[in-house]
Amino acid sequence: MTSLPGVGEKRAEALASLDIRTIGDLLFYFPFRYDDLQVKDLSTALDGEKLTVKGVVASVPVVGRYGRTSRLNFNLQVDRDVVRVSFFNQPWLKDKVEQGTEAAIYGKWDANRKALTGMKILATQTDGAPSLAGIYPVNKHVRQSTLKELIRAAYDRDGADLPTEVPPALRAHYRLEDNSAIVHGMHFPDSPQEAKAARRSAIFREFFLFECQIQALKSANDTAANGLAIPYGNAKVRALIQTLPFALTNAQKRVVNEICVDMRRPTHMNRLLQGDVGSGKTVVAAIVMYAAVTARYQAALMVPTEVLAEQHYAKLTKLFADFPVRVALLTGSTPAAERKATYADLASGAIDIVIGTHALIQPDVNFAALGLAIIDEQHRFGVNQRRILQEKGLKPDLLAMTATPIPRTLAITAYGEMDVSSIDELPAGRQPITTIWLRKNQVRQAHAAILAALAAGHQAFAITPLIAESEKIDLQNAEQLYEDMQHAVGDRGSVALLHGQMKPAEKDAIMHDFAAGRTQVLVSTTVVEVGVDVPNATVMAIFDADRFGLAQLHQLRGRVGRGNAAAQCILIADPKNDTGVTRMQTMVTTTDGFKLAEEDLALRGSGDIFGQKQSGLPEFRVGDPVGDYASLNVAQQEAARLFKQDPTLSAPEFAPLRAYLARQQQTRGVLD
Repeated sequence: MTSLPGVGEKRAEALASLDIRTIGDLLFYFPFRYDDLQVKDLSTALDGEKLTVKGVVASVPVVGRYGRTSRLNFNLQVDRDVVRVSFFNQPWLKDKVEQGTEAAIYGKWDANRKALTGMKILATQTDGAPSLAGIYPVNKHVRQSTLKELIRAAYDRDGADLPTEVPPALRAHYRLEDNSAIVHGMHFPDSPQEAKAARRSAIFREFFLFECQIQALKSANDTAANGLAIPYGNAKVRALIQTLPFALTNAQKRVVNEICVDMRRPTHMNRLLQGDVGSGKTVVAAIVMYAAVTARYQAALMVPTEVLAEQHYAKLTKLFADFPVRVALLTGSTPAAERKATYADLASGAIDIVIGTHALIQPDVNFAALGLAIIDEQHRFGVNQRRILQEKGLKPDLLAMTATPIPRTLAITAYGEMDVSSIDELPAGRQPITTIWLRKNQVRQAHAAILAALAAGHQAFAITPLIAESEKIDLQNAEQLYEDMQHAVGDRGSVALLHGQMKPAEKDAIMHDFAAGRTQVLVSTTVVEVGVDVPNATVMAIFDADRFGLAQLHQLRGRVGRGNAAAQCILIADPKNDTGVTRMQTMVTTTDGFKLAEEDLALRGSGDIFGQKQSGLPEFRVGDPVGDYASLNVAQQEAARLFKQDPTLSAPEFAPLRAYLARQQQTRGVLD
């Protein structure tokens, strides 16, 4: 950066605070909006509109003070109108306007008062002058004017002949501009049309380069034998599937095949299995773990809670009862002697499949031949925790599972380096969950539904967002709801309270009692979102439901309807805005988790799809993965096609792209 006139060490450090470290960073640091500097006809101006007016200064500019605020006032004669112009806290502008001279002012129009709150004084425009002025994201270290001067200097020196990474054939096919035209159109557009065309090309370029980096990672993985080839026994796996008490859905068959094909390859599998609540991910996991065992490898399944680990252990022990598979359970509650024996058997290879919690990644856990690591509800584990499990073996294949359906928009970005398998259909015979929305003054209907479930021998959940009462937010809280539910249920059942501030052992004991049927109603915060499977629970009542996102509401709803009886989800909420109303209506009208995830993304944005702030989502400077999804999708397809055609990008027309990807491994910029 210091090679650019006007940029010394101190200014380079200031620019770095904006993530600008190279000339390329500077040239591709684009405006987030434009001020329209085209002079506006006041007869067509709208109240509150930001516009430019041009006229003759008709009064002597005067600066007045109002407390700590200063105001510069003068009149501007615009055709037959006299406009009152005011600038706040910019007294130095008085020297830039003089009575009787022409001035062009950009500001906010007040139609009723015929007044303009000035934002900037423009050089009097001449024909052919740019009509748009870019506004850039800046901070206290870098001023708008300084940034614009540096961008102009960089463009004048280096912008005329920039290398363009998007190949010529793609640019021609999609009518995209080269980099020099993009940079000029984004920074110095001569018209709105030029700015629009440049932004369209810039969005595609940004998405395409991102997807090419993903494809380069995948290509490197594919061409290097850095994983395990697991030659599982086809016949043995089919024999296991034939013993299942139900037929696999077509979606389950498809994902089993996708995973098994990956396992046979000598490269490292890095796959995400996503499926709606109840879609049958566990049986898919069981089949592919058995496939690893038939090739004499071990498999590990890591889950977020002890209750879930125990439930998986019970199911898998039953499933493998007639097969030569030894299954073990390892959690924080495993007795010391049993834990020590399990450690020894894992190290010797006597255990084929282990199901556990974070206990699996303790230093004392060693495997003889870990070939497949599966992480259930993978977003509940940190990156380091997943890495530690993978390092327990010799590059074991990794399968991450999630019951939160992920919109394709986010799958392309958040999980771009992973292959994604989706179970997009539910098993036959599964009864849909009926969802209703009640206002708070209808809460007795929710109590009646819970009592009806208890009378039929079933159980119920009552969910609230808060643990203890808050003076700032008027929400039903867990402790108050617990008292209310005890009063409503009376002697017709046992009510328990569960929340995140309890000690793990206490939480596990409460969940165990509910799963065993010793508790009829479980009042809880969202700790039950993942980790408890109670087929006998048929009612899910969610209080202040408008405080949850759609993805989280759907996860909670999925805690019921896991048995043969019909189930009901009751949303109790008085939404304060249209978004809350839309969320409730959407929950009532659809049980498709993928549709809900797309709607949640549209309502809440890409940063909160799991009900908690996601890290790892790439930040794009120009494109919006949601709003510009069509461009993102095309960029992903074209990048995949390109690397399939030429994995090493050896063709001459790919030289700029190849150079860009090589630089990305060493530096962040486009130009040095």
